[in-house]
Amino acid sequence: MDAIRVPRIGPGRPRVRPAHVLGDKGYSSKAIRTWLRRRGIGHTIPERADQIRNRLRRGSHGGRPPAFDKQLYKRRNVVERCFNRLKQWRGIATRYDKTAESYQAAITLASLLMWA
Repeated sequence: MDAIRVPRIGPGRPRVRPAHVLGDKGYSSKAIRTWLRRRGIGHTIPERADQIRNRLRRGSHGGRPPAFDKQLYKRRNVVERCFNRLKQWRGIATRYDKTAESYQAAITLASLLMWA
């Protein structure tokens, strides 16, 4: 999580604190939620089924369920579908290119051909 960098348009250092994080159930740990909350970063991460069961099993000591905005989470689907379409290109999925520049060029080319 410390490696998060949000690039700026134009000059300046990249921001290290995004406004909001959309994550899948793999990022639903208490440690990650606490880390995001401490840094003042809003997050929309669904709870895993085992976390819901454990919270309900504890009753009133289990606490409230974390806030979850379904409409905001639906936007994450657009990004996931884009990644899946890019992975249909074998060179991108297996990363045949040796340098970062040629790999980024392949992603740019595939993106242009997808949207054309």
